[in-house]
Amino acid sequence: MGFISELFGYVLNALYNLISNYGIAIIIFSVLLRLILIPITIKQQKTMKKSNEMQQEMKNIQAKYKNNPEKLNQETMELYKREGLSPFSGCFTAILQLLIILSVFWLVSQPLTYMKRVQNSEIYKEYKTAVEGDSSKSSYKEIAIINKASEDYQNIINELKNENVENREELENRKAQLEELRINMEFLGLDLSKVPTQSLNDWKVYIIPALYVITSFISIRITTKTQMSKSKNGEEEKTPELESMEQMNKSMSYMMPIMSISIAVIAPLGLALYWLVSNILMIVERLVINKFMSSKEEKENA
Repeated sequence: MGFISELFGYVLNALYNLISNYGIAIIIFSVLLRLILIPITIKQQKTMKKSNEMQQEMKNIQAKYKNNPEKLNQETMELYKREGLSPFSGCFTAILQLLIILSVFWLVSQPLTYMKRVQNSEIYKEYKTAVEGDSSKSSYKEIAIINKASEDYQNIINELKNENVENREELENRKAQLEELRINMEFLGLDLSKVPTQSLNDWKVYIIPALYVITSFISIRITTKTQMSKSKNGEEEKTPELESMEQMNKSMSYMMPIMSISIAVIAPLGLALYWLVSNILMIVERLVINKFMSSKEEKENA
């Protein structure tokens, strides 16, 4: 996952250098990543549609081999093989999502390492030592370093406004050093370096996580509704194997948002912003893809 975080860091840093705003860079990064994942999303939707269309064949197999469980299992697996599907196709998507979730988490919690790559610089080591010696600082050391460096940077700017300052050259050099550690994390009045559980008195830190929760359940609702609408046979009796497979895929679809929500409240807001934008894009994707696939199916039936 460190390799993926480094790869994401290159992209996010390039965007930040162009825009100079961490929040906007995360939004663009989210859009780019969703565009890359569109082929996987389309394949997932097609697999879901095909699985629902197989229900009638599953019913026939169940009726034919209801007294022969071994043959029933064999024919069920043969059906999946014949249709070019895997019973555990949903698991691959869930695993991919998990890898991305953890990689982005490492990225936003250690932006100086994965994004700016200054972990070997002297100024970084100096501030890291100072932060590690202060127990009152955030549990996210690099976020604390960024905040401390930004505070010192602003103090230097205020000192340099004084025309009679004696150590101007020294302050200018220090200011240039601190540039390495600064990231503009202000976004629409929100500080994306803040952690909800560590900022209980600031109600604004819950805006992005709350929106993320809402969009997560909208996404789950759309997925569930799609599966139900594509089922042509209603509440059919299913084989234990099929029920187990479907239950596993359904559990994974709920587990990922719940796990993400749990992480979002203990992570810097930059992570919640990424997940919020990704959710919105995913909802739009699914609606557009479902509309396209339904239109295509209507034409084929016509």
